[in-house]
Amino acid sequence: MADDAQLCPECSQPLKSGGLVLSKRDDDGLRVCRSVWRCADRHTWWQWADRPAEALEVCQIPELFR
Repeated sequence: MADDAQLCPECSQPLKSGGLVLSKRDDDGLRVCRSVWRCADRHTWWQWADRPAEALEVCQIPELFR
């Protein structure tokens, strides 16, 4: 595993990319992609694709990304 691999904040397992989702961001009104991430325990996280340094957020609608 690469040293720069993202780990699940809940269980510390490696995260795998689940693709991108186009969303409207509340703070600036822009339509921007969110990167979706999931671990082997099926914890689902996302973050703004144009803000990779920001922390992962719990995905509020994980059932959409099975």
